[in-house]
Formats: sequence, C-alpha cells, structure tokens
Amino acid sequence: MRILSAVGAMGAGAVVVVAGACPVRALSPEADLAYHGSVAMAAGLFDLRLTPQNHGPSPVAEATVRLRWSVPLADEQRLPGGCARSGGRSVVCRTGELPADGLGGPIGLRVRLRAAPTEVMLEIDTVWGGGAVDRNHANDRQRVLALDTGDSYAF
Repeated sequence: MRILSAVGAMGAGAVVVVAGACPVRALSPEADLAYHGSVAMAAGLFDLRLTPQNHGPSPVAEATVRLRWSVPLADEQRLPGGCARSGGRSVVCRTGELPADGLGGPIGLRVRLRAAPTEVMLEIDTVWGGGAVDRNHANDRQRVLALDTGDSYAF
C-alpha cells in the first residue's frame, strides 16, 4: 500500500512540474493589434475611417473591434457588411485578416447620433483578438474627442 502511495505522489508531482513548465498562454499566438484613422462630426452625423494593424509577431485570421460613443446612436443605422449594433451606443466590426506586421482592410462607417451634440467621445477597443494574446493595449484602446465642426480628427 505504501509503494502505491509513493508512486501516486510522484506521478502527481511530475504533472505539476510539467504543467508549470508549459503555461497555457505560451501555447497561444501573440499579436499586437492597433487602430489608426480619423473621425469627423457635423449636425449629428459621425464619420469614422479606421485601419486595423497588427504589429505581430503572429498573424490574426480575424478580430473584432468595438466602437462606443458617449451619446446614444439613432435607432436606425445603415452599417457596412461586417459591422453590427451591439447596444444603444456601440457597434462591433470584423477586421478581416491581419497579417503579422501588416495592415487590415479599412473600415468606414457613418452613424447618425440620436441628437446633435456639440462634442462626442468615441472609444475604440478590441473585443476579440482572434485567439491571440495582445500584451500591449496602449495602441488598441483609443479615445477620440470629436467636436461638431466637421473637422477631421486623426488618431
């Protein structure tokens, strides 16, 4: 009986060592997603042009970016393919394929705000990174203030 207990304890110890030497996150690909573009707002219409980018080192087959406004969107919207409403103030869009150290396809949309505010804050962030680990959130989380001037603001 003692011999079996010792073997069982050694087996459990070996499993702990192996699990400790091979953390799950090491099995996930690593990418660094970023978003750059411009916004403009006039009379309750908000224009967004955004290009997703992946600084690598691994490619990402698909990711999802969330766009969240500080004010409610109008009930009816015409959104491009790959984009959908995800709440009263937000839209999510597919990025498409993001090669390592490369750009994705541009995302452009125009949304109507429920009112015509003098300023709006847009928050941009990654909802899903295609299963890749992104350790640098300094460039995939943006906040952009747009004033009701029709001027373009780059980020």
